[in-house]
Amino acid sequence: MPETNAPKERPSKDFSRSLLRWYEENARDLPWRRTSDPYAIWVSEIMLQQTQVKTVIPYFLRWMDAFPNISSLAEAPLDDVLKMWEGLGYYSRARNMHKAAKEIMDRLDGRMPRTYKGLLELPGIGAYTAGAVCSIAYNQDVPLVDANVKRVFSRILDMGKPVEQTAAAREIRGAAESLIPSGKAGLFNQALMELGALVCTPKNPDCKGCPVSVHCLALKEQTVDSRPVLPPKKKTQALEVSAGVCVRDGKILIQKRLPKGLMAGLWEFPGGKLNPGESPEQALVREFAEELEIDIECGEKITVIQHAYTRFRVRLHVFWCSMKKPAQTPALHAAEEIRWVSPKELDGLAFPSADRRLIQMLMKDGIPA
Repeated sequence: MPETNAPKERPSKDFSRSLLRWYEENARDLPWRRTSDPYAIWVSEIMLQQTQVKTVIPYFLRWMDAFPNISSLAEAPLDDVLKMWEGLGYYSRARNMHKAAKEIMDRLDGRMPRTYKGLLELPGIGAYTAGAVCSIAYNQDVPLVDANVKRVFSRILDMGKPVEQTAAAREIRGAAESLIPSGKAGLFNQALMELGALVCTPKNPDCKGCPVSVHCLALKEQTVDSRPVLPPKKKTQALEVSAGVCVRDGKILIQKRLPKGLMAGLWEFPGGKLNPGESPEQALVREFAEELEIDIECGEKITVIQHAYTRFRVRLHVFWCSMKKPAQTPALHAAEEIRWVSPKELDGLAFPSADRRLIQMLMKDGIPA
């Protein structure tokens, strides 16, 4: 049977009633579901973007303890905010929340906007987050479309086109909006997301246990496993990188990444990418000379750390190193700040995940004086 791009018939209102009954019996007890505070809901929804619930829970609890309201977040140094976020990845989310909190305090008298349009004007808040805050915190009849909801409706409507296409996104949003029971948007949106998380999963969905399976066109047409239609995966780039643990008088040289770009504002051990034909040792000596104007001796190899980012697969070669002339003063060519820190100070600063793994290894094995 040929595919068609024509909009499919939307499910009836019985879909909503069945879904809400199921949610009432099966909803997980999650900390952000125990409140209607728009700030807490905003924090949770930003954290949940591209991150699993089980990972988010401890981060959310620690964050709310450290920054219990908008004013405390706005007043916190960015370094403290990034440290609290360390390990969640996509650090622009934390930077945008910090920026938005400052804007709320300065421009909006400390109150989060109560409208969808007003929320969209804040840094880092898009249609998904605005819909979450409006529906869950303010119970406004606004749809919420995340990856789970897209997957659910791609199957309910048996969509044969990629869900990221503009037309498909518009169709999904329209279907979700048409099914919101008046005055129950928050419950309905959370129920949809919960259905996608627990039942209508990417692989091996529990169609027999689905409370809305009678409405699922993909189940009827036996196309569940091919829905949603996704764009081709982007290839990840393999990178070889060197980093140096430079020790002087018991202190370690670290640098702070520039405020824009990948992992902006995080601390790291100096180093950089290998050029074609370079050994890791040669690359490290060159990087220290180019970026810090320091001549180093590359010593024993400490470890090799492999880490995957969204677009990169990094193999990080790490070496002990020392300055040839201890009196050299590092220059700021590729960093915002440079510090010599004690091993204990490393724990209080925000580092990328690969560097944090290195620090844990160094703390265990000891750092030479």
